[in-house]
Amino acid sequence: MTPLAAPHNPTFEGEAAPRVLILGGSSDGFEAAERFTASGYEVVTSFAGRTETRRTPAGLWRVGGFGGVTGLSAYLAVEDFALVVDATHPFAARIKDNAAKACHAVGARLVHVVRPAWRPREGDDWRFASDVEAAAQLTPRTDGPCFLTVGRMKIAPFAKRRDLRFVIRTVEPPEPPFDHPNAIVVNDRGPFSLANEHALFEEHGFGVLVTANSGGKGAVAKLDAARERGVPVVLVDRPPPPAGLVVETVEEALEQAKALIGDPGVA
Repeated sequence: MTPLAAPHNPTFEGEAAPRVLILGGSSDGFEAAERFTASGYEVVTSFAGRTETRRTPAGLWRVGGFGGVTGLSAYLAVEDFALVVDATHPFAARIKDNAAKACHAVGARLVHVVRPAWRPREGDDWRFASDVEAAAQLTPRTDGPCFLTVGRMKIAPFAKRRDLRFVIRTVEPPEPPFDHPNAIVVNDRGPFSLANEHALFEEHGFGVLVTANSGGKGAVAKLDAARERGVPVVLVDRPPPPAGLVVETVEEALEQAKALIGDPGVA
């Protein structure tokens, strides 16, 4: 766990500004840190620590797990957060569940930010899989390689598909290493433009795209490129939405915060 100091935020009617814990690591988490800090809240962003290279968010930040529900409950109680904003990845089901249980245990308020899922458009050729294991079985064999973008820690089931060639894009190297004789790993960080994605599709001649339904705008260009090129897509469905207060955008989360714990910008 590595906390870093940062300047404190403006005072809240003569007192310390309300403290907000952001469970981050996603683009929504960075946006939330920026928006909440700019609005006068004292923000701490928590990263799980699975990625070695990351952007620096606005406000304070820490790295490392909490030790499950018990550890998170203790942290919330000691640090006296007025609100928890869960802005983790839509597939981070365990973290979302732990946050709900911990907040309930200590009486902390919680808002989940879950961006809308992608939905097929005219011209899309999508097949849906319940999880990565199902996606590995469902992926068709094609003349071109499979463009695999389901996350570096979830690609292991695809190693059994010796009949396929893979181009795997991850921010950092796969963990554990991907044991396959015909795989290329491309380490890169989005967002990616449509032009970038078309160039990658052209370079490798992808025959199929396999990705997770993360939603949002930052990673949608690969789906647009697949549609325009007539490339089929295998899409891994999301886990069920978390219980409790769920909003789709950081803007909505900020409005909920102002209603629930007050607006530091209003004297």
